[in-house]
Amino acid sequence: MSTTNLPRAAAAALGSLIFFASAGAQARDLTVVSWGGSYQDAQKKIYFEPFSQKIGKPVLDESWDGGIGVIAAKTQAGVPNWDVVQVESEELELGCFDGMYEPIDWEALGGRDKFIDAAVSDCGVGAIVWSTAISYDASKLTTAPTSWADFWDVEKIPGKRGLRRGPKYSLEFALMADGVAPAEVYSVLATPEGVDRAFAKLDALKPNIVWWESGAQPLQLLASGEVAMTTAYNGRISGINKDEGTNFEVVWNGSIYAVDSWVILKDSPNAEEAMDFIAFASAPENQSKLPEYIAYGLPNKEAAAQVPADLQADLPTTAQNIENAVPLDAGFWTDNVETLTKRFDAWLAQ
Repeated sequence: MSTTNLPRAAAAALGSLIFFASAGAQARDLTVVSWGGSYQDAQKKIYFEPFSQKIGKPVLDESWDGGIGVIAAKTQAGVPNWDVVQVESEELELGCFDGMYEPIDWEALGGRDKFIDAAVSDCGVGAIVWSTAISYDASKLTTAPTSWADFWDVEKIPGKRGLRRGPKYSLEFALMADGVAPAEVYSVLATPEGVDRAFAKLDALKPNIVWWESGAQPLQLLASGEVAMTTAYNGRISGINKDEGTNFEVVWNGSIYAVDSWVILKDSPNAEEAMDFIAFASAPENQSKLPEYIAYGLPNKEAAAQVPADLQADLPTTAQNIENAVPLDAGFWTDNVETLTKRFDAWLAQ
């Protein structure tokens, strides 16, 4: 807005308003966004609150359910009201390509070689390694599932099934239920015939599916008995078992693991402080505390080595748990998410 044609006093007043509005935006407290639930409760204890004490200022935290559209809206609106956000691998790749994130200062983190390869990006720093897997209530099921074939077999194990709403994971799991080996899932899914095969397998289970969207929902579905088994995030499963004494089991066979990363939104007014926070949350002495609260793998190599042996069994990165697991192919989903989401939504509406 130009003040050229305004009276001098009015122009001065407007200029003052613009200055103070800008200063108010700059003064906003650091805001960190994650996935909510027991995971974010743990983050508050080991990251958010200690970092707040360190800098002597509040650290605000919010939760979200993901989606690159949310990030795009935040960054395109001008100065974003979020600073640090934990994103999934496709959101990292898409947002980085489109310039939605600030560059990462890897020197502040001790160098890229301190982290596993999948945790290193120009735009993001790996925060956790996590898995989506089958979970069931061992106190209710007399027959325990061991595979995706069991998940699809409602005659062998009656009851509804919980799946995350969307094509990602649902299509991979459907192919494994149809006999595709974990190592071959993405090569099959990369063909039109493979996509048709996955949707045909979903057709068979569709009347028995309860769709969920946020991480807490599948565990609520299990606890209420609304589903006999569900896909769920491994850390959420171990977290609710610890906090509420449930007996939810994880089926690691055919699970899909991925890395979530910290990013700093473009034009964050707290970009420097945001980078300091990421360095704090990535430090081995801090990151190594996470499995005490929730069973996620650690991208910092030194932090992973510090995890006590009795906690290693629940981590997705432990040798026996990762043996028949599938690494999420973020490149595949970056290239195909729009097309497959349209098809999925149309299929769901049928």
